[in-house]
Amino acid sequence: MQSAVLMLAHVGERAASTRLHNAIYRTYAERDHLTGDVGGSASTSEFTEAVIRHL
Repeated sequence: MQSAVLMLAHVGERAASTRLHNAIYRTYAERDHLTGDVGGSASTSEFTEAVIRHL
């Protein structure tokens, strides 16, 4: 997902880049929807849905 943040910034969509970055950060901070690679048990779909809710 961080690659999407960087791509949005690269193409000049700074506001969208910031919103996505903040949504990802909030999802990690609440720790309820982390995937296994970062110590959680959520699926990638669950993580993505949580990010979308934070947008």
